[in-house]
Amino acid sequence: MSFTVTILGSGAALPTKTRNPTSQYVECRGRKIVIDCGEGTQVQFRKYGVKFQKVEHILISHLHGDHYFGLVGLLSSMHLLGRKKSIEIYGPDGLKQILDLQLQYGGSRLSFEINFHTLDTTNSGIAFEDDKILIKHFPLSHKVPTNGFLIQEKEKERTLLIEKCQRDNIKIQFYQYLKRGENVLGDDGKEIRFEDYTLKVEKSKSYAFCSDTRYFEPIIEEIKDVNLLYHEATFTEDFRDRAKSTMHSTTKDAANIAKKASVGKLLLGHLSARYENGSQHELEAREIFENSVIVEDGDKFEVI
Repeated sequence: MSFTVTILGSGAALPTKTRNPTSQYVECRGRKIVIDCGEGTQVQFRKYGVKFQKVEHILISHLHGDHYFGLVGLLSSMHLLGRKKSIEIYGPDGLKQILDLQLQYGGSRLSFEINFHTLDTTNSGIAFEDDKILIKHFPLSHKVPTNGFLIQEKEKERTLLIEKCQRDNIKIQFYQYLKRGENVLGDDGKEIRFEDYTLKVEKSKSYAFCSDTRYFEPIIEEIKDVNLLYHEATFTEDFRDRAKSTMHSTTKDAANIAKKASVGKLLLGHLSARYENGSQHELEAREIFENSVIVEDGDKFEVI
């Protein structure tokens, strides 16, 4: 199954004609995940052909409006379209109360259950885990409590050489152990080695999301060696003082984090509305980390 990231919104606090506020759709091993939900996110879903009724998990990094103002609208549309399946929402303390009030004073009752998960914003931890993926959260450094997220594939089972197993009369009940990389003992007491009956699959991949934050080196260990990193780059270097006062990052801040974390590729987003395009951001970032690209609304990236 594919591991992809679709950029639904690439801008900062003020929407523009070409950039919506922050939101992303991640599909990993069949799991459908939204990260942040700025104003107009549900429209972006339709615009870029993503079916929001299939979303299972929504991660909210922090409670600045450009990262969650679209959430109640998205949930309301899910209700109007007849959703019955429950949804998992993860975010900082206060998010549940905000949504409850919005729904209460609007006289709204959703046709599906919301399972809220309040995340610690001072320590890293696991937000969600199953047999396919792992979602971690970790603190960023911004004006309000903020989390970054790491979405990681679980280690994949090895590929079974079924014809060889059948030829050598390997019992079916041994298959699950061999695929997990475990040796077993046959009825004759001889060891059956998993390397002889399976093939190694490709290495598991990972994606990290870091928005909003100032330059913050403690995240380096959290995102070390990820295949794909999204890091905010609200400002270019000529607005470094502005970045400092608002606790945001410049492009060179993001590039330095990517370099020190040895990531595979860097995506730059959360651009201030003052910029018509991200060409200068990209130039500055590539001086430090060559494999850097500015994201645009609608861009889709495969995690490789």
